[in-house]
Amino acid sequence: MDFALTEEQDAIFDMARAFGQDHIAPYAQDWEKQGTIPKELWPKVAELGLGGIYVSEDYGGSGLSRLDATLVFEALAMACPSVGSFLSIHNMCGGMIDKFGSEETKAKWLADLTSMTKVFSYCLTEPGSGSDAAALRTKAERTNDGYKLNGTKAFISGGSYSDAYLTMVRTGDDGPKGISAMVIEDGTTGLSFGGLEEKMGWRSQPTAQVQFDDCVVPADNLVGEEGRGFVYAMAGLDGGRLNIAASALGGAQSALDLTLAYMGERKAFGKTIDQFQALQFKLAELEVKLQSARIFLRQAAWKLDNGTPDATKFCAMAKMYVTDAAFDVANACLQLHGGYGYLADYGIEKIVRDLRVHQILEGTNEIMRLIVSRQMLADRG
Repeated sequence: MDFALTEEQDAIFDMARAFGQDHIAPYAQDWEKQGTIPKELWPKVAELGLGGIYVSEDYGGSGLSRLDATLVFEALAMACPSVGSFLSIHNMCGGMIDKFGSEETKAKWLADLTSMTKVFSYCLTEPGSGSDAAALRTKAERTNDGYKLNGTKAFISGGSYSDAYLTMVRTGDDGPKGISAMVIEDGTTGLSFGGLEEKMGWRSQPTAQVQFDDCVVPADNLVGEEGRGFVYAMAGLDGGRLNIAASALGGAQSALDLTLAYMGERKAFGKTIDQFQALQFKLAELEVKLQSARIFLRQAAWKLDNGTPDATKFCAMAKMYVTDAAFDVANACLQLHGGYGYLADYGIEKIVRDLRVHQILEGTNEIMRLIVSRQMLADRG
């Protein structure tokens, strides 16, 4: 059993980390205050091949594996979990279009997506359907020219900011089999947005409701087949859960790195605080948490890449375990900073706020426990 990364994977991680430290980290606090990410960043990201991580090279993508992607998002989150996670959402849309779209659909959208001349958001959650995603009510009625949409999506990262919205809508009866996926472009008649949400973390990501009022969508904006949207959405979420876990891991690793440096400088009772055995023990606990989380995450990514029967279960377990562990580590790092950890200047409190939502989105960690336990019972035989 070989746990080593390949030379190419090491290079992918180093490239993403260097980019994050140069182009994201110095500005992360300012972008948080502004509540937005400058759109000039995205073409630079695309130049590295990170605009279409899962998209095949035939359509301008990088064709990377799920394991490769976890390296990218862990590395970028070391600069800012909010910015890295926003990119992961864009890439989830690209992966779904590449995997499930027709040749015509891929030709229509993927060039702009991979070059990031168009930024994509993912719209599944609604005000009344979060964990119960199959209960979504946004309705798409067939017309002579395509579809007419009515409904509202909630908590949408990139709402009012993105150029296109990959949206799950109801084209048929109640339940998962009546759901389809389609792309709605910014500027479409009947598309509007709620006010920007004030959030605890991920504050650099503009977040708003996406609203459809007799929104007219061409028939060729449908992705894949009618009635298969829920299957596509769930398939996308397996990878999305790994990326959200990877982003949490990167943020927590950054917090621990900052804490190690701080403890070598901060003095109390005549010596630096890294010389107190009780605090050394705490550091060891945090390191074990992060290293075990990293191995678990990469195992789950390997299973998804190889299509193992238990891949969905392992993606759920990894999302739950890694995001819980990462938040605990970041929170402990704030404690080790004492009062300084509570100040924005030291960067720790931002990481804590950013990582808290990783335990909620892409399926709450309670839902992850449900997925895991149900699979265990089904496997009991």
